Amino acid sequence: MEILPGIHRIESDLGPRFMCQYLLFGEERRVLVDTGIAGTPERVILPYLQSLGLGAGDLDEVIISHADLDHCGGNRALKERNPSLRISCGEPDRPYVESNQTMLAGLYCWTEPYGFGPDEAAREAILRDLGGDCPVDAGLRGGETLRLGPGWRVEILHLPGHTPGHLGLWDARSGAAIIIDAALERGIYDREGRRLIPPRYFDAAAYERTLRFLLALRPRHLLTAHYPPMDEREAEGFLRRSLEFVGSMRDLVRSSLREGTTDLEELTARADARLGPYPQSAFELAAGIRAHLAELS
Repeated sequence: MEILPGIHRIESDLGPRFMCQYLLFGEERRVLVDTGIAGTPERVILPYLQSLGLGAGDLDEVIISHADLDHCGGNRALKERNPSLRISCGEPDRPYVESNQTMLAGLYCWTEPYGFGPDEAAREAILRDLGGDCPVDAGLRGGETLRLGPGWRVEILHLPGHTPGHLGLWDARSGAAIIIDAALERGIYDREGRRLIPPRYFDAAAYERTLRFLLALRPRHLLTAHYPPMDEREAEGFLRRSLEFVGSMRDLVRSSLREGTTDLEELTARADARLGPYPQSAFELAAGIRAHLAELS
């Protein structure tokens, strides 16, 4: 639905939780933020465009917020429907967005040398959802502006932490920040409000800076991929809880170091027990633990 003037939120199921893409519908340009998993374009995005009297060929650009299977898995399917479609992402994330195997190894299976991580069935499912390799036309750094129509420009934000090249968009006209997964509170929840997946961040300092930047920005509307739209008050609480989670993770790693515990698998299990539990993808806690080990060691 159109939740703000020119900003459409496209929501669909992702197992027991939901995910969202955003369509920025300007007089001059139509820009999609994220493409979901491999089947999302055919099942969700294209039918929504059709409800507006549009087709894949009416999209001018796709901006991928970051490298993750549920945010760029539909790239190839959309590109096949519209070969002239321009795809952009954060330059630090580009190698992962372009190559499914690079993303699988670097984002999901990096814990294998430590003895844990996704099993074979999970790896196969990840590759299915990634949908095949697809080139990126432009790597963005943040600070770019995009004209959508007379009097409407949005700014590209670099919001690192969850991934190095995570992007968001700032719409000064409505006071809306589209941040996707740049802040993840205490985790992602299922549709019944039960905590399901842990917050993942590869760079603790960058993630904290992003959270503090967003707090200082004070958006009137905060738009994400896996949480309901938030007003200014709700956004502040959400961002502060995200910061509190980072503090709890740091405290856990600091106390474990004092005890002489540095084993990543053991620390991940400890974090799941104390801060979770997380029924899905608890291994992703390891990214934040590794980040805190690096800063505290």
